[in-house]
Amino acid sequence: MKGGGGRGGRRPQKDDGYKVNRDIVAPEVRLIDENGTMLGVMSSREALSVAENKGLDLIEIAPMAKPPTCKIMDYGKWKYESKKKAHEARKKQTIITIKEIQVRPRTEQHDLDVKLRHARRFLLEGDKVKVNLRFTGREMAHQDLGLQLLKKVQAALEDIASTEAPPKMEGRQMFVLLSPDPAKIKEWEKQGGKPPDISEADEELASSAE
Repeated sequence: MKGGGGRGGRRPQKDDGYKVNRDIVAPEVRLIDENGTMLGVMSSREALSVAENKGLDLIEIAPMAKPPTCKIMDYGKWKYESKKKAHEARKKQTIITIKEIQVRPRTEQHDLDVKLRHARRFLLEGDKVKVNLRFTGREMAHQDLGLQLLKKVQAALEDIASTEAPPKMEGRQMFVLLSPDPAKIKEWEKQGGKPPDISEADEELASSAE
């Protein structure tokens, strides 16, 4: 036999919910061989014998079918390839998160530059960025300053981002929502654009509101 003999009789370690080899309890199964050829309906014992003679495993791939459908395969190799396909599928999925940046109406230019570098990095990584500007006390009387600051943020990032939600008030807070723009980012990269360097000090500053 191939693969160490008696292979079909063992119970492989599994955590995927599939019944394998002697765990298959249906009296009859519809069998597919390792090449995808339908071998027809036979007893589970006979199907297991066929798998054993090939040095492979019998896997119940469609337990709800009447009778259940089983396939002859190398269980370990099949499981590895299944995980690999699932991993590749996850990599192709675009998961977009919204990163938040906090600013204040009178944020100094140096601090604003730090937060803009973080916003730029987030956008280049494919995330949306919500810039929140909170007013406290008498600052509510100067909403124009907040609007000017958010427009300044928009202008600073317009080379790689599009405005999904323009500046607007929400309670005592004004915000703007920016989204990465693939076309702009591609052009920016062609012109030599590089992701910003973020220092530890910058990390601490960007995560706090002034």
